[in-house]
Amino acid sequence: MPTILHAVAGYFILLFLVRVLKRRAGSQMTLFEFVLVFLMGGIIILSTVGNDRSVTNCTCAVMAVGLMHRGVAWAKSKSPRIGAIVDGTPLVVIRDGVIQEEVMRGMKLRTEDLEAAGRSSGVTRVEDIGYAVLERNGRISVFGKS
Repeated sequence: MPTILHAVAGYFILLFLVRVLKRRAGSQMTLFEFVLVFLMGGIIILSTVGNDRSVTNCTCAVMAVGLMHRGVAWAKSKSPRIGAIVDGTPLVVIRDGVIQEEVMRGMKLRTEDLEAAGRSSGVTRVEDIGYAVLERNGRISVFGKS
């Protein structure tokens, strides 16, 4: 039973910490962020399985985390508020060609991030972006000026 309680607590701790890290899709995470997430996961697994590293104990931990994930996914599908808490909401980064500095600072985005998103959408310069939206999954959707 302690294994399951530790796994549930670890799930929510990691979920919280990943939300605090702001939103970036896996392909946009820096090496530093990857190391941080894996290190946190490794530390939490130590407290989860403790000294009992049996297959049964580890299976219980994995099943608890899997069920927690399914439960949170179900709750997100039933409640937009829970979805917003877990995944966040889309944020406008560029509105009518004007960079929203407060959003950029709050989400730890740099102009280079906007340039990269623009290039992948066929816009070569930030000045040519009409709207840019930081999506819930961490990607930046770019719309050129019309």
